[in-house]
Amino acid sequence: MSEREAIAKARRIVVKAGSSSLTTPQGTIDADRIDALVDVLAARRAGGAEIVFVSSGAIAAGLGPLGLVRRPRDLATQQAAASVGQGLLFARYTSSFARYGVTVGQVLLTADDMIRRSHHRNAQRTLEQLITLGILPIVNENDTVATDEIRFGDNDRLAALVAHLVRADALVLLSDVDALYTGDPRRPGVRRITDVHGPDDLARVELGGSGRVGTGGMITKVEAARIAGIPVVLTNAASAAHALSGDGVGTLFHPADGRRMSTRQLWLAHATTGQGRVTLDAGAVDAVVLRGKSLLPAGVTGVEGDFAAGDPVDLCDPAGRVVARGLVHYDASEIPELMGRSTRWLARELGAEYEREIIHRDHLVVLTEQ
Repeated sequence: MSEREAIAKARRIVVKAGSSSLTTPQGTIDADRIDALVDVLAARRAGGAEIVFVSSGAIAAGLGPLGLVRRPRDLATQQAAASVGQGLLFARYTSSFARYGVTVGQVLLTADDMIRRSHHRNAQRTLEQLITLGILPIVNENDTVATDEIRFGDNDRLAALVAHLVRADALVLLSDVDALYTGDPRRPGVRRITDVHGPDDLARVELGGSGRVGTGGMITKVEAARIAGIPVVLTNAASAAHALSGDGVGTLFHPADGRRMSTRQLWLAHATTGQGRVTLDAGAVDAVVLRGKSLLPAGVTGVEGDFAAGDPVDLCDPAGRVVARGLVHYDASEIPELMGRSTRWLARELGAEYEREIIHRDHLVVLTEQ
């Protein structure tokens, strides 16, 4: 079975629509566009698929009511726009899906919901229960409360992480362009890329920035496809039905291999920011990066930042290059006393509770190729 056919037969699909696919150029909700997209999603759902919809557009939907002509740059105004727009957007979805007797549930996430294990598990349980109850989840970043430090930054990455959260079989990214091109599709000589199997297929691709009302761009969609680890189709909203039917529209990103990172590794790598830095000696770098070992106190040579036990921290090699990230077992203030010591010495001198790793290998992800 080809991967296009696999998408057509997928049991659970995450579909993401960008702001430009849902709003008018003036920043107001485009009811006709939303209804057309809901028609497609409801039809695929009626055919037996489970749909999780990741929707951008809360900030964009709030621009018009607030009298703004473009996306605000400051966080406070973005949050205000999201507060106004999110309710308008969800009300529109509720009304549109009601035409098909489909009940929708709103799930607002921040990156913190991926960073904190308890939050992560709760989000996963909530989404699973909504699906079990026959509710179509509509997911968006909680822009009203998200700060710069805990933002996904774009809903493409959010969609990829949600795909892992719900163990989806396919991901469809709907944008304002119909596919990935080697450059600006308005320029002569630019060609469409139909399939991406790996980095070599992207070697000559120009990845531009974001649009007027959104935050993403082609680079975020390529990154999302890499994170997802499942078949991903990138196309525009007008081609959504064809994409879900397995037709040859848009660009198909093939999974790099048959293995997917664990959800924990993914959110550590892509949904967290290191709250500090721990420097390793060469032996510890080798153990962590090449041999998949836990980080022990004996291999630590330095610490920077003000973090608490349980926070994600970056692990650096002797040259200062970040090579891994993990959830640390100690506060930053505790680590200097532990550096260079064996766990046996620490247990004897400081107590049995110190006979443990700085970061356990199950709570660690390598971020560089060696």
